[in-house]
Amino acid sequence: MKNLTLRQLRYVEALVRHSHFGRAADACAISQPALSMQIKELEEGLGLALFERGARQIRLTSFGTEFATRARDILRAVEALGDLAQAWQDQLVGPLRIGVIPTVAPYLLPTLVSNLARSHEGLDIHVRETVTPRLIQELIDGRLDTAIVALPVSEPSFNEVALFTESFVLVRPSEDEGKPVPDREMLSEMRLLLLEEGHCFRDQALAFCNAPSLRTRELLDGSSLSTLVQMVGAGIGVTLIPEMAVPMETRSAQVSITRFANPQPSRTIGMIWRKTSPLVKQLLEISKVVRDAADLLKLRHDQNTSDLQRRPAALHQPS
Repeated sequence: MKNLTLRQLRYVEALVRHSHFGRAADACAISQPALSMQIKELEEGLGLALFERGARQIRLTSFGTEFATRARDILRAVEALGDLAQAWQDQLVGPLRIGVIPTVAPYLLPTLVSNLARSHEGLDIHVRETVTPRLIQELIDGRLDTAIVALPVSEPSFNEVALFTESFVLVRPSEDEGKPVPDREMLSEMRLLLLEEGHCFRDQALAFCNAPSLRTRELLDGSSLSTLVQMVGAGIGVTLIPEMAVPMETRSAQVSITRFANPQPSRTIGMIWRKTSPLVKQLLEISKVVRDAADLLKLRHDQNTSDLQRRPAALHQPS
């Protein structure tokens, strides 16, 4: 049947509930003749009677009983959609599809997901970890709601919200501890280990290291920051990693961590989403949770670094 409307389904439900045209019409705030006409048009369109009309009462036909059950399910589903919309207006619930670049995901996600679970109990988080070009395309295609990437991405159809900035550090073999910090020119003469093509962090490291002067044979590619750090520990070369990655990636490697002189190389991490997204308010709220998670990670890292720096002095204090 064509042109079946939700209004007609509501009229059927009212008539089933009240078993009387007059009372059903009052409940629907229309006249009894108008209700009767709507039910008659619906039955004619279906080609089957829904109600058996008696002198004092009406009752559902066998087909009407089945139709009324299906109609009730449809109306309940429509009401549920309205409830869902209201819930999303008040707080973020349901599935949220977040994309994250690989040089952020392993370090930020454990804290972020834990914090989101506490602050948004109804949130069902789906994470996609991949390189920036793929995240951008999947965001454009509607397969992601938002993505955490290095800014800027300069995509006209996206909103960008900067969340935090972090420095890059130099990772050298442990025997290089205490040696002068290399500048860009010195780095261009070293064997530099970088992430493979497609990672934005590779491009950022090359930009800092004066890429035009680097010879191809001096560049060795790795699939992850963990691989690069382990290669450095084996004495193969040096690499750059974001500060966020230091606690996890260097705890089991024989390497030395060194900060560059100011201005230090750095990157800005932020969230992006489609300008047409209806979730702008909720995503701005999520961005605050991401920023808080990053701040907490940095605080923990700074505290651990401070403890390590104080520990040798404490060992030499008189008892």
